[in-house]
Amino acid sequence: MLTLTEESGRHSRRGAWKPWLAAALLAMTMTAISLVTGAGTAAAESNGGVRVMPLGDSITEGTQVPGGYRIGLWQRLASGRYTVDFVGSQFNGPGGLGDHDHEGHPGWRIDQIDANITGWLRTYTPRTVLLHIGTNDVLQNFNLSGAPNRLSTLIDRITATVPNADVFVATIIPLSNSGQESAARTFNAAIPGIVQSKVNSGKRVYLVDMHSKLTTSDLIDGIHPTAGGYDKMAAAWYAALQSVSGSIGQPGGTSSAGAIRGVASNRCLDVTGVSQTNGAQLQIWDCNGQANQQWTSTGSSELRVYGNKCLDVNGGGTADGTAVIIWDCNGQNNQKWRFNSDGSITAVGANKCLDISGYGTANGTKVQIWTCHGGTNQKWTRV
Repeated sequence: MLTLTEESGRHSRRGAWKPWLAAALLAMTMTAISLVTGAGTAAAESNGGVRVMPLGDSITEGTQVPGGYRIGLWQRLASGRYTVDFVGSQFNGPGGLGDHDHEGHPGWRIDQIDANITGWLRTYTPRTVLLHIGTNDVLQNFNLSGAPNRLSTLIDRITATVPNADVFVATIIPLSNSGQESAARTFNAAIPGIVQSKVNSGKRVYLVDMHSKLTTSDLIDGIHPTAGGYDKMAAAWYAALQSVSGSIGQPGGTSSAGAIRGVASNRCLDVTGVSQTNGAQLQIWDCNGQANQQWTSTGSSELRVYGNKCLDVNGGGTADGTAVIIWDCNGQNNQKWRFNSDGSITAVGANKCLDISGYGTANGTKVQIWTCHGGTNQKWTRV
């Protein structure tokens, strides 16, 4: 996040450019060559894995080191053979970062994140949230006595909007200024109690002691970490995620099985007649939790059902209206699928969208591929 003299907005995929002040502009100029892109418009990335939202301010964005802790976290996840999809409206980082999406907003306080969080969560439906926020409340001396209550309210809003998500709440990292560090420690001291109160009420909220993992020697400017400091954050996040079963799926390149629900119909992607026969067509049906509605994303971009059958575009077809079926998994492009940030699912081989025929919403309506057009019959959510 930025100091009072550095604070400014960033250009998001939805927002407009706002002018950088001199210090922030200099920092971005020095690091621009390492970026795949700035925080401007960009297509969301997805490998169909467990949806993880890095959420916070410039420390999540990676000010001074574009990509920040997300670089080391992604590397650890890949090495551990976890299939994870970072999600969010922001996009930045180096080419070596496998997924550049995030929800880090330089200069933002807790209340500003809280004012926008519901929309982000509904758009990106994360399975896991990594929350590091509060540093700008300290830097701006913004009603610090109320900061813990603001954090508690934000957590409540997250858990109410995505009740099945695991929410990891970090203490904020150290600050070099002694007065600000004292305020940060006071704020951090309240966080364990806040988290415990959520746990006591049955919420899936977890504490990550991030403050103890870094020292001021890990800061490049007294506020933001060096590359080594960000990597220490990555290690802390990774250890926390591994400690909670399901938060990043299972190692070995697959995510947990779950249903895929049509947004318009509120019905689930379903193998007709609970058939396991090659060529059985897909339809929508009332969500019921049966095996023919349980889809597992793999590191090979497959969507598997019954463990050994794949969602398949019939005959490798590319024409509008080609049926979507199940078939023995074979690694071909007509069995590869990409989850997109707008809720659509693209058939990679045909470059067309998973589509409910004729905008139907009734049980038994068939599923096909069709040219992507943004219609509600092409929008899906993981359940």
